[in-house]
Amino acid sequence: MAVCAWRKDRGLGTGDWGLDRETVTKYSAKALGYSAPTIAHDFARLSESAAEDANASIAAEVPVALVYNAKPYVVMMCTPADLEDFAVGFSVSEGIVLSAADVKRTAVVKYARGIEVQIEIPPDAAERLAERGRTLAGRTGCGLCGVEVIDEALRESLPVRSRLTVPRSALFSAGEALGRHQPLNRETNSIHAAAWARPDGTLHTVREDVGRHNALDKVIGALARSGTDASTGFLLVTSRASYELVQKAAAANVGVLAAVSRPTALAIQMADDAGVALVGLLRGKTANVYSHRERIAG
Repeated sequence: MAVCAWRKDRGLGTGDWGLDRETVTKYSAKALGYSAPTIAHDFARLSESAAEDANASIAAEVPVALVYNAKPYVVMMCTPADLEDFAVGFSVSEGIVLSAADVKRTAVVKYARGIEVQIEIPPDAAERLAERGRTLAGRTGCGLCGVEVIDEALRESLPVRSRLTVPRSALFSAGEALGRHQPLNRETNSIHAAAWARPDGTLHTVREDVGRHNALDKVIGALARSGTDASTGFLLVTSRASYELVQKAAAANVGVLAAVSRPTALAIQMADDAGVALVGLLRGKTANVYSHRERIAG
């Protein structure tokens, strides 16, 4: 029974999945693969002296298996939306393919217990992938999911070739606008977002996911699929700046990564080595620049 066949008109991250609340509530818990991105759920709200029944939207978390050339590679826990973008972005940012053009085909197949994304890549890329070693075990947006060798997890990023500089006013403008383009988080207050902005701070692409890495992969994939050169703008995330996000930004040749929270020490080290300006605590009209200050103008 096909419960969810959503329509895509994503733009900055808005969409219509063609599901009414009754259908979502009835099937989402029993058939994860057919879940909508958010699910209406009853709960009890407690106060110091009372309890009352309430209902709110909850973020869906669905196992998504990435299968390359018919061979399973990893299962990630994701928000079930924009999965083609996710597949392309993950393939590029994890170095599975040399460019998005190497992803020849993607197909999203839904099952009762999860979703399979079938990805076709060239034989030489598939051979490299087989040598890397990754098991089918991925938590929500986990950056180390299943990687068996530490050296692979801490792979050195290629230096960013982009010469872009970004005015501090553009950082502030993009940061302030991001919240207005997070419809799933407005419903649930539990979903990360990633965005790509033009040099003047205008938001171009926004994607949401329960995993911060997944959200960024979706943005990178969306840019690649639309033919947009990621190096001509900068990235924002609504989370801490971990080293994996720096790796993904560098893989996309993006020279500025801004986060609403602080970075980790390893993220700063990797950003410094890769030529990425790492911005943290981007809130209102303030931010901290931890590496490559020369990329931030003004």
